[in-house]
Amino acid sequence: MPALSASDEPAAPHGEGGLVRLRLDVSYDGTDFSGWARQPGRRTVQAELEQALQRQPPGESVPKSVVVAGRTDAGVHATGQVVHVDVVPFAPGAPGRIPVDSLGIPDLTRMRGRWNKLLPADARVLHARVAPAGFDARFSAIRRHYRYRVSDAPWGVDPLRRNDTLAWGRPLSTERMNAAAQSLLGLQDFAAYCKQREGGTTIRELQRLEWTRIDEHLLEVQVSADAFCHSMVRSLVGVLLLVGDGRRGTEWPGEVLASGTRDSAVAPAHGLTLTAVDYPPDELLAARAEQTRNVRSSNEL
Repeated sequence: MPALSASDEPAAPHGEGGLVRLRLDVSYDGTDFSGWARQPGRRTVQAELEQALQRQPPGESVPKSVVVAGRTDAGVHATGQVVHVDVVPFAPGAPGRIPVDSLGIPDLTRMRGRWNKLLPADARVLHARVAPAGFDARFSAIRRHYRYRVSDAPWGVDPLRRNDTLAWGRPLSTERMNAAAQSLLGLQDFAAYCKQREGGTTIRELQRLEWTRIDEHLLEVQVSADAFCHSMVRSLVGVLLLVGDGRRGTEWPGEVLASGTRDSAVAPAHGLTLTAVDYPPDELLAARAEQTRNVRSSNEL
Protein backbone atom coordinates (compact mmCIF):
# COMPACT_ATOMS: atom_id res chain seq x y z
CA MET A 1 0.00 0.00 0.00
CA PRO A 2 1.21 3.55 -0.64
CA ALA A 3 2.23 5.46 2.46
CA LEU A 4 -0.18 8.02 3.83
CA SER A 5 0.92 11.60 3.51
CA ALA A 6 1.53 13.29 6.85
CA SER A 7 2.00 16.69 5.21
CA ASP A 8 0.42 19.79 6.67
CA GLU A 9 -0.52 20.86 3.14
CA PRO A 10 -4.24 20.68 2.39
CA ALA A 11 -5.38 17.53 0.58
CA ALA A 12 -7.71 17.58 -2.36
CA PRO A 13 -11.29 17.18 -1.08
CA HIS A 14 -12.49 15.19 -4.07
CA GLY A 15 -10.34 12.06 -4.13
CA GLU A 16 -9.67 12.15 -7.89
CA GLY A 17 -6.63 9.90 -7.72
CA GLY A 18 -5.30 11.85 -4.74
CA LEU A 19 -5.64 12.06 -1.00
CA VAL A 20 -8.81 12.95 0.86
CA ARG A 21 -8.53 14.86 4.12
CA LEU A 22 -10.77 13.87 7.01
CA ARG A 23 -11.59 16.04 10.02
CA LEU A 24 -12.08 14.29 13.36
CA ASP A 25 -13.39 16.00 16.50
CA VAL A 26 -11.97 14.32 19.57
CA SER A 27 -12.55 14.32 23.35
CA TYR A 28 -10.36 12.83 26.05
CA ASP A 29 -9.71 12.71 29.78
CA GLY A 30 -6.03 13.56 30.05
CA THR A 31 -5.52 12.13 33.54
CA ASP A 32 -3.73 8.96 32.46
CA PHE A 33 -2.14 10.27 29.25
CA SER A 34 1.38 11.68 28.89
CA GLY A 35 -0.09 14.44 26.76
CA TRP A 36 -1.22 14.49 23.14
CA ALA A 37 2.02 13.88 21.23
CA ARG A 38 3.35 10.41 20.55
CA GLN A 39 6.31 9.51 22.80
CA PRO A 40 8.27 6.26 22.92
CA GLY A 41 7.21 4.06 25.81
CA ARG A 42 4.45 6.42 26.96
CA ARG A 43 0.68 6.35 26.68
CA THR A 44 -0.48 9.32 24.61
CA VAL A 45 -3.70 10.40 22.91
CA GLN A 46 -2.08 10.55 19.48
CA ALA A 47 -0.72 7.01 19.76
CA GLU A 48 -4.09 5.60 20.84
CA LEU A 49 -5.96 7.37 18.03
CA GLU A 50 -3.46 6.35 15.37
CA GLN A 51 -3.62 2.75 16.55
CA ALA A 52 -7.40 2.75 16.17
CA LEU A 53 -7.11 4.25 12.68
CA GLN A 54 -4.56 1.62 11.71
CA ARG A 55 -6.81 -1.20 12.87
CA GLN A 56 -9.85 0.28 11.11
CA PRO A 57 -8.37 2.41 8.30
CA PRO A 58 -10.76 4.91 6.67
CA GLY A 59 -8.98 4.47 3.31
CA GLU A 60 -6.65 2.14 1.47
CA SER A 61 -3.53 3.42 3.23
CA VAL A 62 -2.72 2.74 6.85
CA PRO A 63 -2.59 6.16 8.58
CA LYS A 64 0.88 7.06 9.82
CA SER A 65 0.21 10.36 11.52
CA VAL A 66 -2.58 12.76 12.39
CA VAL A 67 -2.22 16.56 12.63
CA VAL A 68 -3.75 18.22 15.70
CA ALA A 69 -5.12 21.72 16.28
CA GLY A 70 -3.27 22.13 19.55
CA ARG A 71 -0.99 19.78 21.46
CA THR A 72 -2.01 19.35 25.09
CA ASP A 73 0.36 18.53 27.95
CA ALA A 74 0.22 15.54 30.27
CA GLY A 75 -2.94 15.69 32.42
CA VAL A 76 -4.74 18.26 30.26
CA HIS A 77 -8.21 17.30 28.98
CA ALA A 78 -10.13 18.10 25.79
CA THR A 79 -13.79 18.23 24.84
CA GLY A 80 -13.24 19.99 21.51
CA GLN A 81 -9.92 18.86 20.05
CA VAL A 82 -9.67 18.79 16.24
CA VAL A 83 -7.37 16.66 14.08
CA HIS A 84 -7.01 15.89 10.39
CA VAL A 85 -5.78 12.79 8.63
CA ASP A 86 -5.19 12.19 4.91
CA VAL A 87 -6.27 8.91 3.30
CA VAL A 88 -6.24 7.30 -0.12
CA PRO A 89 -9.88 6.56 -1.07
CA PHE A 90 -10.97 2.99 -1.62
CA ALA A 91 -11.05 2.04 -5.29
CA PRO A 92 -14.54 2.11 -6.84
CA GLY A 93 -16.15 -1.29 -6.49
CA ALA A 94 -13.58 -2.50 -3.96
CA PRO A 95 -15.06 -5.10 -1.62
CA GLY A 96 -15.71 -3.95 1.92
CA ARG A 97 -18.01 -4.45 4.87
CA ILE A 98 -18.93 -0.75 5.05
CA PRO A 99 -20.64 1.13 2.17
CA VAL A 100 -18.55 3.89 0.56
CA ASP A 101 -19.68 7.21 -0.87
CA SER A 102 -18.86 8.71 -4.27
CA LEU A 103 -15.37 9.64 -3.03
CA GLY A 104 -14.59 6.08 -2.01
CA ILE A 105 -14.79 7.02 1.68
CA PRO A 106 -16.56 4.57 4.01
CA ASP A 107 -19.63 5.63 5.98
CA LEU A 108 -17.86 7.80 8.58
CA THR A 109 -20.67 7.48 11.11
CA ARG A 110 -20.14 3.74 11.15
CA MET A 111 -16.36 4.18 11.10
CA ARG A 112 -16.63 6.44 14.15
CA GLY A 113 -18.43 3.66 15.99
CA ARG A 114 -15.70 1.19 15.07
CA TRP A 115 -12.92 3.55 16.17
CA ASN A 116 -14.62 4.16 19.50
CA LYS A 117 -14.84 0.43 20.14
CA LEU A 118 -11.08 0.25 19.67
CA LEU A 119 -10.23 3.37 21.67
CA PRO A 120 -9.85 3.25 25.47
CA ALA A 121 -12.68 4.63 27.58
CA ASP A 122 -10.83 7.93 28.20
CA ALA A 123 -10.71 8.94 24.51
CA ARG A 124 -13.51 9.31 21.95
CA VAL A 125 -14.05 10.44 18.37
CA LEU A 126 -17.15 12.65 18.54
CA HIS A 127 -17.51 13.53 14.85
CA ALA A 128 -15.89 12.52 11.57
CA ARG A 129 -16.35 14.16 8.17
CA VAL A 130 -14.60 14.91 4.89
CA ALA A 131 -12.82 18.23 5.40
CA PRO A 132 -13.51 21.16 3.07
CA ALA A 133 -10.82 22.26 0.61
CA GLY A 134 -7.92 24.07 2.26
CA PHE A 135 -8.66 22.76 5.77
CA ASP A 136 -5.71 22.25 8.10
CA ALA A 137 -6.52 21.37 11.70
CA ARG A 138 -3.55 23.33 13.01
CA PHE A 139 -2.85 26.17 10.60
CA SER A 140 -6.42 27.02 9.54
CA ALA A 141 -7.53 27.65 13.13
CA ILE A 142 -8.31 31.24 14.04
CA ARG A 143 -8.96 30.74 17.75
CA ARG A 144 -8.57 28.17 20.54
CA HIS A 145 -10.68 28.09 23.70
CA TYR A 146 -9.67 26.70 27.09
CA ARG A 147 -11.40 26.40 30.45
CA TYR A 148 -9.71 26.10 33.83
CA ARG A 149 -11.72 25.08 36.90
CA VAL A 150 -10.85 25.82 40.52
CA SER A 151 -12.53 25.00 43.84
CA ASP A 152 -11.94 27.37 46.75
CA ALA A 153 -13.98 25.26 49.17
CA PRO A 154 -12.27 24.88 52.56
CA TRP A 155 -12.67 21.07 52.24
CA GLY A 156 -11.08 20.84 48.79
CA VAL A 157 -12.73 19.45 45.63
CA ASP A 158 -15.89 17.43 45.11
CA PRO A 159 -14.59 13.85 44.68
CA LEU A 160 -16.39 13.57 41.32
CA ARG A 161 -14.52 16.64 40.04
CA ARG A 162 -11.07 15.81 41.39
CA ASN A 163 -9.60 15.00 37.95
CA ASP A 164 -10.58 18.28 36.25
CA THR A 165 -10.69 20.83 39.08
CA LEU A 166 -7.88 22.36 41.14
CA ALA A 167 -8.29 22.60 44.92
CA TRP A 168 -7.27 26.08 46.15
CA GLY A 169 -7.11 26.43 49.91
CA ARG A 170 -7.95 30.15 50.06
CA PRO A 171 -11.09 32.15 49.16
CA LEU A 172 -10.84 33.69 45.68
CA SER A 173 -12.20 36.97 44.32
CA THR A 174 -13.35 36.92 40.69
CA GLU A 175 -13.47 40.71 40.78
CA ARG A 176 -9.77 41.00 41.60
CA MET A 177 -8.76 38.39 39.02
CA ASN A 178 -10.84 39.97 36.26
CA ALA A 179 -9.43 43.41 37.04
CA ALA A 180 -5.90 42.03 36.86
CA ALA A 181 -6.62 40.22 33.60
CA GLN A 182 -7.32 43.44 31.68
CA SER A 183 -3.64 44.29 31.25
CA LEU A 184 -2.99 40.89 29.65
CA LEU A 185 -5.51 41.15 26.80
CA GLY A 186 -4.56 41.93 23.22
CA LEU A 187 -1.60 41.26 20.93
CA GLN A 188 1.45 41.08 23.17
CA ASP A 189 4.69 39.22 23.81
CA PHE A 190 3.87 36.54 26.39
CA ALA A 191 7.45 35.40 26.99
CA ALA A 192 6.85 35.79 30.74
CA TYR A 193 3.93 33.36 30.54
CA CYS A 194 5.41 30.72 28.23
CA LYS A 195 7.88 27.88 28.46
CA GLN A 196 9.92 29.00 25.51
CA ARG A 197 10.98 26.66 22.73
CA GLU A 198 13.97 27.40 20.54
CA GLY A 199 12.91 29.06 17.31
CA GLY A 200 9.35 29.64 18.51
CA THR A 201 7.57 32.95 18.91
CA THR A 202 5.85 34.03 22.12
CA ILE A 203 3.71 36.73 20.50
CA ARG A 204 0.02 35.91 20.83
CA GLU A 205 -3.32 37.71 20.73
CA LEU A 206 -5.14 36.98 23.99
CA GLN A 207 -8.81 37.66 23.23
CA ARG A 208 -10.59 36.50 26.39
CA LEU A 209 -9.53 35.95 30.00
CA GLU A 210 -12.66 35.97 32.15
CA TRP A 211 -13.39 34.45 35.57
CA THR A 212 -16.88 33.38 36.68
CA ARG A 213 -18.11 31.80 39.90
CA ILE A 214 -20.43 29.04 38.70
CA ASP A 215 -21.26 27.58 42.11
CA GLU A 216 -20.70 28.48 45.75
CA HIS A 217 -17.15 27.14 45.79
CA LEU A 218 -16.52 26.52 42.08
CA LEU A 219 -14.89 29.00 39.68
CA GLU A 220 -13.82 28.76 36.09
CA VAL A 221 -11.87 30.97 33.75
CA GLN A 222 -12.52 31.06 29.99
CA VAL A 223 -9.37 31.74 28.00
CA SER A 224 -9.34 32.36 24.23
CA ALA A 225 -6.51 33.33 21.87
CA ASP A 226 -5.46 32.97 18.27
CA ALA A 227 -2.93 30.44 19.56
CA PHE A 228 -1.13 29.57 22.79
CA CYS A 229 2.52 28.91 23.49
CA HIS A 230 3.68 26.12 25.79
CA SER A 231 2.16 26.34 29.32
CA MET A 232 0.70 29.79 28.61
CA VAL A 233 -2.80 29.16 29.97
CA ARG A 234 -1.53 27.47 33.13
CA SER A 235 0.92 30.32 33.73
CA LEU A 236 -1.82 32.94 33.33
CA VAL A 237 -4.06 31.02 35.73
CA GLY A 238 -1.30 30.52 38.29
CA VAL A 239 -0.47 34.22 38.44
CA LEU A 240 -4.11 35.31 38.64
CA LEU A 241 -4.87 32.88 41.46
CA LEU A 242 -2.27 34.64 43.61
CA VAL A 243 -4.10 37.89 42.88
CA GLY A 244 -7.48 36.31 43.58
CA ASP A 245 -6.54 35.18 47.08
CA GLY A 246 -4.99 38.56 47.95
CA ARG A 247 -1.33 37.59 48.07
CA ARG A 248 -0.53 39.81 45.07
CA GLY A 249 -1.90 43.11 43.82
CA THR A 250 -4.03 43.50 40.71
CA GLU A 251 -1.18 45.28 38.92
CA TRP A 252 1.24 42.35 39.36
CA PRO A 253 0.25 40.21 36.30
CA GLY A 254 0.87 43.21 34.02
CA GLU A 255 4.25 43.79 35.66
CA VAL A 256 5.18 40.16 35.07
CA LEU A 257 4.20 40.53 31.40
CA ALA A 258 6.29 43.67 31.00
CA SER A 259 9.32 42.04 32.65
CA GLY A 260 9.56 39.34 29.99
CA THR A 261 10.80 36.96 32.70
CA ARG A 262 8.81 33.80 33.31
CA ASP A 263 7.38 33.46 36.81
CA SER A 264 7.20 30.15 38.63
CA ALA A 265 3.46 30.45 39.39
CA VAL A 266 2.14 27.77 37.03
CA ALA A 267 -1.18 26.07 37.80
CA PRO A 268 -1.33 22.25 37.71
CA ALA A 269 -2.37 20.60 34.44
CA HIS A 270 -5.46 18.70 35.58
CA GLY A 271 -7.72 21.77 35.90
CA LEU A 272 -7.29 22.64 32.22
CA THR A 273 -9.56 21.59 29.32
CA LEU A 274 -9.39 22.48 25.61
CA THR A 275 -13.05 23.16 24.83
CA ALA A 276 -13.17 24.34 21.21
CA VAL A 277 -11.23 25.38 18.11
CA ASP A 278 -12.66 27.99 15.73
CA TYR A 279 -12.14 28.07 11.96
CA PRO A 280 -13.04 30.67 9.32
CA PRO A 281 -15.63 30.09 6.56
CA ASP A 282 -14.63 27.32 4.15
CA GLU A 283 -13.57 29.72 1.39
CA LEU A 284 -11.00 31.32 3.74
CA LEU A 285 -9.44 28.13 5.15
CA ALA A 286 -6.48 27.95 2.77
CA ALA A 287 -5.68 31.65 3.11
CA ARG A 288 -5.77 31.39 6.89
CA ALA A 289 -3.41 28.41 6.84
CA GLU A 290 -0.94 30.33 4.69
CA GLN A 291 -1.17 33.39 6.94
CA THR A 292 -0.57 31.34 10.09
CA ARG A 293 2.56 29.76 8.64
CA ASN A 294 4.17 33.19 8.51
CA VAL A 295 5.79 33.27 11.95
CA ARG A 296 5.05 36.38 13.95
CA SER A 297 7.83 38.64 15.07
CA SER A 298 8.19 41.51 17.51
CA ASN A 299 7.86 43.88 14.54
CA GLU A 300 4.09 43.33 14.70
CA LEU A 301 3.79 45.06 18.05
